[in-house]
Amino acid sequence: MSNTKIYINGELIGTCENPEEFVTEMREKRRSGGISEEMNITYYDKTSEIYIFSDPGRARRPLIIVKNGVPLLEEDHIQSIMEKKLKWDDLIGKGIIEYLDAEEEENSYIAMGFHDLNEGHTHLEIDPSTMLGICAGIIPFSNHNSSPRNTMEAGMTKQALGLYVSNYMHRTDTRAHLLHQPQTPMVKTRIIDVTDYDKRPSGQNFVVAVMSFEGYNMEDALILNKSSLERGLARSSFFRSYEIFERKYPGGQEDKFEIPGKGVRGYKSEKAYKHLDEDGIVNPESYVESGDVLIGKTSPPRFLEEIDEFGSANEKRRETSVTVRNGEKGIVDGVLLIETVEGSKLTKVRVRDTRQPEFGDKFASRHGQKGVVGLILSQEDVPFTENGVVPDLIVNPHAIPSRMSVGQVLEMVAGKAGCIKGERVDGTPFNPNMETEIKKSLTDNGFESTGCESLYNGMTGERIEAEIFIGVAYYQKLHHMTTDKMYARSRGPVQVLTKQPTEGRAREGGLRFGEMERDCLIAHGAALALKERLLDESDKYEAIVCSECGMLSVHDKIRNKIYCPICGEVDSFPVEISYAFKLLLDELKSLCIFPKLILEDKA
Repeated sequence: MSNTKIYINGELIGTCENPEEFVTEMREKRRSGGISEEMNITYYDKTSEIYIFSDPGRARRPLIIVKNGVPLLEEDHIQSIMEKKLKWDDLIGKGIIEYLDAEEEENSYIAMGFHDLNEGHTHLEIDPSTMLGICAGIIPFSNHNSSPRNTMEAGMTKQALGLYVSNYMHRTDTRAHLLHQPQTPMVKTRIIDVTDYDKRPSGQNFVVAVMSFEGYNMEDALILNKSSLERGLARSSFFRSYEIFERKYPGGQEDKFEIPGKGVRGYKSEKAYKHLDEDGIVNPESYVESGDVLIGKTSPPRFLEEIDEFGSANEKRRETSVTVRNGEKGIVDGVLLIETVEGSKLTKVRVRDTRQPEFGDKFASRHGQKGVVGLILSQEDVPFTENGVVPDLIVNPHAIPSRMSVGQVLEMVAGKAGCIKGERVDGTPFNPNMETEIKKSLTDNGFESTGCESLYNGMTGERIEAEIFIGVAYYQKLHHMTTDKMYARSRGPVQVLTKQPTEGRAREGGLRFGEMERDCLIAHGAALALKERLLDESDKYEAIVCSECGMLSVHDKIRNKIYCPICGEVDSFPVEISYAFKLLLDELKSLCIFPKLILEDKA
């Protein structure tokens, strides 16, 4: 057998002749404490390579060691742990539990549960749910969902609003969202307990009915109860912080916080400065809108001396105030005055905006079932149960079968059972007895074990001729809100180079009419609509073209003459072109290429 290469943290350090013996010996030394328990070793027989890793930052997870089909963790160990005689580190020190990284798992055969064990197994999971991370671990009954839905929820948990820190009132994050009344989930998992999720929850328990409602919840749209929103359901605050400091320039000049005078270059209007105090800084609890000045500031001119019309040097200061961002509004929540390391005055202003759910706001359950609000319905129009319970949310039944997110169905039944009993339900995945217990709890309290109920039409009062599934689910409000996305533009700024509209909502930009949109207009034969979008509404430019050589002519406004730089004063004709095309011609000229425009009479 050829020598097997040994790599430590990716670096080749030697070879060995009996790789399997070597790897087994290294693992035994690790378990007995002969070498560090943070070392992981992997043998790839196909490539004859041994990889040893001990570098920081690897994801590692604990597993119970199994020998000859018997786990090393025994009942008396568990008893000692419960009596607090044994600690976690003792289990690792005794070689009962070890941490594996992603590499070493390649050489392992891990049993999910005690009943799955056979002679070939090397390790046993402490609990099947320990294979989940923090985000996937908060999904109840995740073993009943299809894997893409769990992946989607793991991503959306990070976008959910909640109590992101407990000292938010003392912080000046650039942007922050805060849910007003976060609740602990009715259906929890053991990972939620371990990660202390309950101390920083990011959602609320909604009473959810699963039914179609006149098409307003088609394609994952949601219907919300207006009265629930008025009672504070899913209400949140958005905080935006602005900061600026008095900069010192070479030559002794510096910025100054003040209300800019009318003589300052770039003066906005008296209305823009109306909220400022004498020191040029906005007053707390003032209502401000986009364009309003929060911190008035003037700066020295960019160039030291500017000669005025009388020939004398005139120093005119510039207006460099901080304004509320385009499209945002709110109330000034706090003003902070501090000093930088250099001794300059630094000001931070935090603006808050209360957000009540509206059309287009995004919500998601913990099972990857995301959707936007399609209708906000008055409570009297929402269907109700025979006990008078009115759901907070109506979701479409078509969202469940194809997505196979059965976990949500189970969560709603478990949440309902928990509410009836007045206690939280443990929805940790891989718990086989859970379903029977929930069903029994519902039937004991006079409900159907399926979670279905008769609902009555809120508008007519008639009983709906179908049993409707209704339960309690934990829903998260995500930070994708209509207020932050809605945008329209008629006229606005253009780029200096191409004279085309700027890009993006923050810069008051245009909405891009892309290549595919252009293809649609070509397919429709709508030539004038195409010209309007791509020329008239963008960077239309009237160029003067020489009739002799096809070069762009020059218009000398001082002498009021039009001449060609090559042919002199010959006939030149105005032509409508895109400014970007004119720019291309100029760039070609700079490369010593002579672009010619051949003119023809309009047919």
